[in-house]
Amino acid sequence: MNMTLPPPLDVYLNAEATTDTASLADCFSADAVVRDEGRTIEGLEAIEAWKKDSKAKYQYSVEPLDVSQDGATVTMHARLTGTFPGSPVELTYTFILTGGKIASLEIRQ
Repeated sequence: MNMTLPPPLDVYLNAEATTDTASLADCFSADAVVRDEGRTIEGLEAIEAWKKDSKAKYQYSVEPLDVSQDGATVTMHARLTGTFPGSPVELTYTFILTGGKIASLEIRQ
């Protein structure tokens, strides 16, 4: 699907498509917070470690299905396919953007 994404989400999805976690600094603020799988991950260093661990553990890919924006809040529905039980799954990503970067990300079913 061809959709226009805010620049930080475009960078995030490009990082998802590779094993490079250093580029996450280009899309997340230094004090960003991620909520995923019942965990809260705070700060860029912890987010990079979370992403590296998740990629190694699940070997997944992300396919955006649709995206909508309401002010600073961007909601993206995506299909994740990987080496985890129940794959593929459709998840909702809720991003809050501040200063051109992701300040918050919540991933849920």
